[in-house]
Amino acid sequence: MGTVVDDAASVEFHAFFDRHYAELSRLAFLLTGESDTADDLAADALLALWHRWDRVRAADHPVAYARGVVANLARTKIRSAVRERRRIALFWSQREEKTENPDVAGVVDVQSALRRLPFRKRACVVLRHAFDLSEKDTALALGISVGTVKSQTSKGMAELQKLLGAQKAPQRVRVGMARTTESAGRDR
Repeated sequence: MGTVVDDAASVEFHAFFDRHYAELSRLAFLLTGESDTADDLAADALLALWHRWDRVRAADHPVAYARGVVANLARTKIRSAVRERRRIALFWSQREEKTENPDVAGVVDVQSALRRLPFRKRACVVLRHAFDLSEKDTALALGISVGTVKSQTSKGMAELQKLLGAQKAPQRVRVGMARTTESAGRDR
Protein backbone atom coordinates (compact mmCIF):
# COMPACT_ATOMS: atom_id res chain seq x y z
CA MET A 1 0.00 0.00 0.00
CA GLY A 2 2.95 2.35 0.71
CA THR A 3 4.09 2.04 -2.91
CA VAL A 4 0.72 3.23 -4.19
CA VAL A 5 1.11 6.42 -2.16
CA ASP A 6 4.75 6.75 -3.27
CA ASP A 7 3.78 6.14 -6.90
CA ALA A 8 0.93 8.63 -6.65
CA ALA A 9 3.24 11.19 -5.04
CA SER A 10 5.83 10.58 -7.74
CA VAL A 11 3.31 11.03 -10.55
CA GLU A 12 1.95 14.17 -8.88
CA PHE A 13 5.47 15.60 -8.42
CA HIS A 14 6.44 14.87 -12.03
CA ALA A 15 3.29 16.65 -13.21
CA PHE A 16 4.17 19.62 -10.95
CA PHE A 17 7.71 19.58 -12.34
CA ASP A 18 6.51 19.57 -15.95
CA ARG A 19 4.06 22.42 -15.31
CA HIS A 20 6.34 24.70 -13.28
CA TYR A 21 10.01 24.04 -14.12
CA ALA A 22 10.17 26.61 -16.94
CA GLU A 23 8.43 29.24 -14.79
CA LEU A 24 10.79 28.63 -11.86
CA SER A 25 13.79 28.78 -14.19
CA ARG A 26 12.57 32.12 -15.61
CA LEU A 27 12.15 33.45 -12.09
CA ALA A 28 15.70 32.39 -11.21
CA PHE A 29 16.99 34.00 -14.42
CA LEU A 30 15.28 37.29 -13.65
CA LEU A 31 16.74 37.22 -10.13
CA THR A 32 20.31 36.26 -11.10
CA GLY A 33 20.66 37.32 -14.74
CA GLU A 34 22.45 34.06 -15.59
CA SER A 35 20.72 31.38 -17.63
CA ASP A 36 22.93 28.45 -16.54
CA THR A 37 22.60 29.44 -12.92
CA ALA A 38 18.84 29.82 -13.37
CA ASP A 39 18.49 26.25 -14.64
CA ASP A 40 20.60 24.97 -11.75
CA LEU A 41 18.60 26.92 -9.17
CA ALA A 42 15.28 25.71 -10.58
CA ALA A 43 16.53 22.14 -10.49
CA ASP A 44 17.88 22.56 -6.95
CA ALA A 45 14.59 24.06 -5.82
CA LEU A 46 12.61 21.21 -7.31
CA LEU A 47 14.91 18.68 -5.70
CA ALA A 48 14.34 20.37 -2.35
CA LEU A 49 10.59 20.28 -3.00
CA TRP A 50 10.75 16.58 -3.83
CA HIS A 51 12.43 15.87 -0.49
CA ARG A 52 9.51 17.63 1.26
CA TRP A 53 6.85 16.72 -1.26
CA ASP A 54 4.34 15.46 1.33
CA ARG A 55 4.37 18.87 3.03
CA VAL A 56 4.53 20.84 -0.22
CA ARG A 57 1.58 19.13 -1.87
CA ALA A 58 -0.46 19.63 1.30
CA ALA A 59 0.24 23.37 1.23
CA ASP A 60 -2.43 25.81 0.09
CA HIS A 61 -0.17 27.20 -2.65
CA PRO A 62 2.63 24.78 -3.62
CA VAL A 63 3.74 27.02 -6.52
CA ALA A 64 4.14 30.00 -4.17
CA TYR A 65 6.22 27.79 -1.88
CA ALA A 66 8.36 26.74 -4.87
CA ARG A 67 8.87 30.37 -5.87
CA GLY A 68 10.02 31.14 -2.33
CA VAL A 69 12.56 28.32 -2.47
CA VAL A 70 13.90 29.64 -5.80
CA ALA A 71 14.11 33.19 -4.40
CA ASN A 72 16.01 31.99 -1.33
CA LEU A 73 18.44 29.95 -3.42
CA ALA A 74 18.98 32.92 -5.75
CA ARG A 75 19.62 35.21 -2.78
CA THR A 76 22.20 32.78 -1.40
CA LYS A 77 23.87 32.49 -4.82
CA ILE A 78 24.02 36.27 -5.26
CA ARG A 79 25.43 36.82 -1.77
CA SER A 80 28.07 34.19 -2.41
CA ALA A 81 29.03 35.82 -5.72
CA VAL A 82 29.24 39.26 -4.06
CA ARG A 83 31.51 37.88 -1.30
CA GLU A 84 33.73 36.24 -3.91
CA ARG A 85 33.96 39.45 -5.95
CA ARG A 86 34.92 41.38 -2.81
CA ARG A 87 37.65 38.87 -2.02
CA ILE A 88 39.01 39.07 -5.54
CA ALA A 89 38.89 42.87 -5.49
CA LEU A 90 40.80 42.94 -2.21
CA PHE A 91 43.55 40.77 -3.64
CA TRP A 92 43.95 42.64 -6.92
CA SER A 93 43.40 46.20 -5.73
CA GLN A 94 46.67 46.36 -3.84
CA ARG A 95 49.43 48.38 -5.41
CA GLU A 96 52.20 46.50 -7.11
CA GLU A 97 55.54 46.69 -5.36
CA LYS A 98 58.94 46.26 -6.98
CA THR A 99 61.93 45.02 -5.04
CA GLU A 100 65.40 46.01 -6.19
CA ASN A 101 68.04 43.29 -5.86
CA PRO A 102 65.88 40.80 -3.95
CA ASP A 103 67.41 38.38 -1.49
CA VAL A 104 66.69 35.20 -3.47
CA ALA A 105 67.80 32.93 -0.64
CA GLY A 106 65.53 34.86 1.73
CA VAL A 107 62.60 34.49 -0.65
CA VAL A 108 63.18 30.74 -0.86
CA ASP A 109 63.44 30.53 2.94
CA VAL A 110 60.22 32.51 3.44
CA GLN A 111 58.32 30.44 0.88
CA SER A 112 59.53 27.24 2.50
CA ALA A 113 58.61 28.46 5.98
CA LEU A 114 55.18 29.64 4.82
CA ARG A 115 54.43 26.21 3.35
CA ARG A 116 55.02 24.73 6.80
CA LEU A 117 52.31 26.89 8.39
CA PRO A 118 48.72 25.64 8.57
CA PHE A 119 46.57 27.28 5.90
CA ARG A 120 44.68 29.77 8.09
CA LYS A 121 47.84 31.09 9.75
CA ARG A 122 49.59 31.28 6.38
CA ALA A 123 46.64 33.11 4.80
CA CYS A 124 46.48 35.64 7.64
CA VAL A 125 50.24 36.31 7.56
CA VAL A 126 50.30 36.65 3.77
CA LEU A 127 47.27 38.95 3.56
CA ARG A 128 48.41 41.12 6.46
CA HIS A 129 52.12 41.38 5.58
CA ALA A 130 52.47 40.71 1.84
CA PHE A 131 49.28 42.44 0.72
CA ASP A 132 49.17 44.97 3.57
CA LEU A 133 45.48 44.36 4.18
CA SER A 134 43.94 45.63 7.38
CA GLU A 135 42.72 43.14 9.96
CA LYS A 136 39.16 43.92 8.90
CA ASP A 137 39.87 43.37 5.18
CA THR A 138 41.74 40.15 5.95
CA ALA A 139 38.80 38.92 8.02
CA LEU A 140 36.42 39.78 5.19
CA ALA A 141 38.58 38.04 2.59
CA LEU A 142 38.83 34.86 4.66
CA GLY A 143 35.33 34.90 6.10
CA ILE A 144 36.56 34.88 9.70
CA SER A 145 36.43 37.29 12.63
CA VAL A 146 38.91 40.12 13.22
CA GLY A 147 39.89 38.44 16.50
CA THR A 148 40.75 35.25 14.63
CA VAL A 149 42.84 37.27 12.17
CA LYS A 150 44.74 38.84 15.07
CA SER A 151 45.45 35.57 16.84
CA GLN A 152 46.27 33.58 13.68
CA THR A 153 48.59 36.33 12.39
CA SER A 154 50.36 36.55 15.74
CA LYS A 155 50.75 32.79 16.02
CA GLY A 156 51.81 32.51 12.39
CA MET A 157 54.47 35.20 12.79
CA ALA A 158 55.74 33.51 15.97
CA GLU A 159 56.09 30.22 14.08
CA LEU A 160 57.84 32.01 11.21
CA GLN A 161 60.23 33.66 13.67
CA LYS A 162 61.16 30.23 14.99
CA LEU A 163 61.61 28.87 11.47
CA LEU A 164 63.53 31.87 10.08
CA GLY A 165 65.39 33.15 13.12
CA ALA A 166 63.96 35.48 15.74
CA GLN A 167 65.61 38.78 14.79
CA LYS A 168 64.98 39.08 11.07
CA ALA A 169 61.71 37.20 10.59
CA PRO A 170 59.27 40.13 10.16
CA GLN A 171 61.55 41.95 7.71
CA ARG A 172 62.40 38.74 5.81
CA VAL A 173 58.73 37.80 5.63
CA ARG A 174 57.77 41.19 4.15
CA VAL A 175 60.65 41.22 1.65
CA GLY A 176 60.24 37.55 0.78
CA MET A 177 56.50 37.82 0.30
CA ALA A 178 56.73 41.05 -1.65
CA ARG A 179 59.03 39.30 -4.10
CA THR A 180 56.78 36.23 -4.14
CA THR A 181 53.62 38.24 -4.88
CA GLU A 182 55.48 40.26 -7.50
CA SER A 183 56.58 37.12 -9.37
CA ALA A 184 53.14 35.55 -8.98
CA GLY A 185 51.59 38.60 -10.65
CA ARG A 186 53.90 38.22 -13.65
CA ASP A 187 53.15 34.50 -13.97
CA ARG A 188 49.41 35.12 -14.48
